[in-house]
Amino acid sequence: MLPSEPESDLRANLALVRQQLARAATDYPLPRLIAVTKTHPVDRILPLRALGVTEIGENRVQEIREKLPGLGPDFRVHMIGRLQTNKVKYIIEDVCLIQSVDRMELAREIDRQAAKHNRRMPVLIQVSPVGEVQKGGIAIDALRPFLVELSHMDALDVRGLMAVMPNLQNTETLDALFARMRALFEQMRSEAIAGIRMDELSMGMSHDYVLAARHGATMVRIGSALFGPRAAAPHNE
Repeated sequence: MLPSEPESDLRANLALVRQQLARAATDYPLPRLIAVTKTHPVDRILPLRALGVTEIGENRVQEIREKLPGLGPDFRVHMIGRLQTNKVKYIIEDVCLIQSVDRMELAREIDRQAAKHNRRMPVLIQVSPVGEVQKGGIAIDALRPFLVELSHMDALDVRGLMAVMPNLQNTETLDALFARMRALFEQMRSEAIAGIRMDELSMGMSHDYVLAARHGATMVRIGSALFGPRAAAPHNE
């Protein structure tokens, strides 16, 4: 049976993304591809499994809960959207990584809920590379003290950093922002804060993943470049 048109498009789009990532990641290992599946139904997500993509990113707690029964055990879900503290309890057992920890009250609630469910929750700290903390992300100069405080939370497993870059046409500016994030990642790694791991650097979305790979992202979060453009502007992909 021939694949349906959406599946054929997905296969072709994925091949192009992988090709471009391989060309860009000349100085670093190839980043893992997190398929951003926000707003896409389960039947559009399932074909990813046969194409070797089993890590997906979702922005909304309600959407995660609605999709999980249809996804089965093969997919690992990343929470990449801004997370409200009162909704942590609904996903604490179901996601493999929370990428958007950007404030102390959220970190404390994840730690509390993870301890309650007898697990150590992997998280990334979302950093604002341009200081727009109102859009989510910790200010660069506040990162180290934030990490030190998080290092005392037993049920929190800090794995690295995440960033959402502004949607700019100026590639020089974007390039500088990616370089800044890579330097910050290396700096925090060299600090070797006890209890804090710096293994993951999640940055790069559909419009800038090539630059992200060039600067050593370990994960890229890609939605519209795989599934086609959405009517609304994407967030965190």
